[in-house]
Amino acid sequence: MFRRATTNSLILTQNKVGATFITRSVGIWKCNPHRIIPQHISPISTIRMFSSDAKVLAIKVPVMGESIKDGKILALTKKVGDYVAPGEEIASIETDKITHSLTSEIGGIVTHVHKKQDDVVLIGEVVIEIDTSAAAPAGTAAPKEAAKPATPAPATPTTQAPSAPQKVAPAAPAAPKPATQAPAPIFQAVPGTRNTRRVPMSKMRQRIAERLKMSQNTAAMLTTFNEIDMTNAINLRKDLQDAFVKQHNVKLGFMSLFVKAAVTALQYQPAANAFIDGTDIVYNDFIDVSVAVSTPTGLVVPVLRNCEGKSIADIEKEIAAYSEKARVGALTLPEMTGGTFTISNGGVFGSLFGTPIINPPQSAILGMHAIKPRPVAVGDKVEVRQMMYVALTYDHRLIDGREAVLCLKSIKESVEDPRKLLLGLY
Repeated sequence: MFRRATTNSLILTQNKVGATFITRSVGIWKCNPHRIIPQHISPISTIRMFSSDAKVLAIKVPVMGESIKDGKILALTKKVGDYVAPGEEIASIETDKITHSLTSEIGGIVTHVHKKQDDVVLIGEVVIEIDTSAAAPAGTAAPKEAAKPATPAPATPTTQAPSAPQKVAPAAPAAPKPATQAPAPIFQAVPGTRNTRRVPMSKMRQRIAERLKMSQNTAAMLTTFNEIDMTNAINLRKDLQDAFVKQHNVKLGFMSLFVKAAVTALQYQPAANAFIDGTDIVYNDFIDVSVAVSTPTGLVVPVLRNCEGKSIADIEKEIAAYSEKARVGALTLPEMTGGTFTISNGGVFGSLFGTPIINPPQSAILGMHAIKPRPVAVGDKVEVRQMMYVALTYDHRLIDGREAVLCLKSIKESVEDPRKLLLGLY
């Protein structure tokens, strides 16, 4: 049966198995005898009440993904006595897939820090505790909203007498732009010394190494090459860039053209969009393109979902959003999970030629490279054209050479003549 007791304006109800329910004017609170969680608090937080006024919120390591069991604390931004504003970052936790920002849903004063930088933490472990009943210290500024430009008042037409023409002073010459400084070396070699440095691999780098080696050991990888005349695509972007930006508020790049070209090719060569599962071949009737993005912590591959139904503008907007998230380390695990085909652009770093490694369990990956002017035969003439080498690495267990060559050839022809993308021609 249930037992009821009243203490400090709280009504405690306990059943036979020891589960305790605390009822208050603000709602129902679920707890065990020492831990209380209000309904509006996330499961990653726990509130402990020491009196009718003091409430301590325990911030725990949340569930960050189905396969993520632990993480490493990269940084702690708060110490005992600091005030934590609602939504403010407390710590950053690095996992083998993402870097998670640990925040508090309620403001308060830090009362205890259980972990330190570089500690490995498990899901559910308490990182920090804050007293949510403590008021914000004086002078704590609330988050500022972005300043909005003032709306100009409508001009009132007035009649003025014609005035004598005024002399306009000549504009001062623009200040010269500061010269771009060369990047400083990561370390400075000292002549005559032979020092070595040993640093631990990040969890993400360990995971990247594990998956790439697994890919090499599992797939029968083979690479086919071709070259693309990018002259028409460059002229297209040059002619329509301003109109594209004005209408869609995003710049037109080359990646969206390659994504659309890959979508067309994969629909005619579905094996390149499939994967092997045991003794079965799993064909995907949708096309999710993983776009490889380099970050300071390693390579990440956010996924553009259902590209078969997206326009070039849709793809550009999504790529821009992912790029910004990757820059600040805000990509989430669901955004990097899945993908049926990958495109990697080493050309942004100046790579002229390369053989990309398949992103398992996918069966193919397209490698883009730098655009360079080269003399090529155009009909009976030799012209200087803007050329790019491309590579398609594929799993020969599933994809035959014919399908791989035709897939890459289709991508080449679609990018060289973007009109085919408009008409859906293969």
